[in-house]
Amino acid sequence: VLISPDGQHHPVAAKLIFPCTNNVAEYEACILGLQAAIEMGVAKLKVFGDSALIILQTVGEWKTKDSKLLPYHKYLENLVKEFEEVSFQYLPRSHNQFADALATLSSMLQVTDGLKVEPLKIEILPKPAYCMFVTEEPDGKPWYYDIMNYIKKQEFPEGSTQADRKYIMKMASKFFVSGEN
Repeated sequence: VLISPDGQHHPVAAKLIFPCTNNVAEYEACILGLQAAIEMGVAKLKVFGDSALIILQTVGEWKTKDSKLLPYHKYLENLVKEFEEVSFQYLPRSHNQFADALATLSSMLQVTDGLKVEPLKIEILPKPAYCMFVTEEPDGKPWYYDIMNYIKKQEFPEGSTQADRKYIMKMASKFFVSGEN
């Protein structure tokens, strides 16, 4: 997940359709992110990753000894040279949930070769879409009519059962009348 300085998230994911170890998959993900940042023209980059192996190998604290990882590590080092400034920092998986969710989603997708899934748009909605919509019943009265009538006149609708009355009283305890129509 690439995050711009203004907080804009740019999800990037790939589905690996070749057998590989989890460490190879982590390198593939890191390289994919670096390539996306290069394509976007990013000059200064902070990389946060939940693979201690890759982060520590990239910053030089650990040596890359696995022969399968050496080509990945060398390629990653070449990509790093494309940036004016780049830093790598370990981030626990629990703090990297968005990237983890993307990895899970891409691994679960059943797609054919060559199919490109466009960027994922996720909106944060603070309230239901219908929250400002007041519906009317077929009789032309709003849904809260019986509650308001009970609050104002302590009257129940004609033909209401004991359970209906109990429910109206319970609901009426949560409302008050403010202004008149």
